[in-house]
Amino acid sequence: MAWPTAEVARMSGVTARTLRHYDEIGLLPPAWIGTNGHRYYEEGELLRLQQILVLRALGLGLPAIGEVLSSQVDEVEALRGHHRRLLAERDRLDALAGTVARTITELEHSRRDGRPMTINRPENLFEGIQPAQYQETLHGFPELAEAIDRHTATMSDAQIEAGQRERTAQMIRLAELMAAGTPADAAPVQAEADAQYRALTGIRAVSAEEYRALGRACVENEPWRAAYEEIAPGLAAYQRDAILAYAATRLS
Repeated sequence: MAWPTAEVARMSGVTARTLRHYDEIGLLPPAWIGTNGHRYYEEGELLRLQQILVLRALGLGLPAIGEVLSSQVDEVEALRGHHRRLLAERDRLDALAGTVARTITELEHSRRDGRPMTINRPENLFEGIQPAQYQETLHGFPELAEAIDRHTATMSDAQIEAGQRERTAQMIRLAELMAAGTPADAAPVQAEADAQYRALTGIRAVSAEEYRALGRACVENEPWRAAYEEIAPGLAAYQRDAILAYAATRLS
């Protein structure tokens, strides 16, 4: 059985433009092309697309995915490898959630007691954070994902690690603001949304509508929502509301 591009896009959630791009770079050629010029995909191509999306979710860029797929021989063994990576990613997220939760607790205690936060072991702030793995999943935003891939490829390991630490610190700040009852459109929260937007536009121009879509994805994209909720219940919606408020007041 064969499926046209539109049907594969519907089933997988990727855009037809992304599928064409995967074909152009040799990552996912269609099974065949009809006389009408339409691409058709069979079961083998669907399995390969599944692997591509799994590897993207694990933070690999397209060049690295191509290398992984080209070295594979047995599909079952490849899927077992992907499964192991997913389990490891789950464990990493659990560790990250625990790290942020402990920091929130310490911040709340220090605020209640009127004392500065004391960090006895600063390395604990970064437990569970592995820069090579900790990347946003952007399946619904292929052009932005590709721009991030290109940008990351030009960075040193130290720069990548610094960026990851800053994003983690930003999550901690947002969770603390939420715990304090600060409205999503308040100045401190909007300052975080502004920093996020400037970081993105430093890589590629991002329109107001695209930024709003990214905000909605914090809740509507299940992996994103789950990651936020592991850190603090309600944080996904809080991040979304902060972005929507920023887009309405600063990008209109």
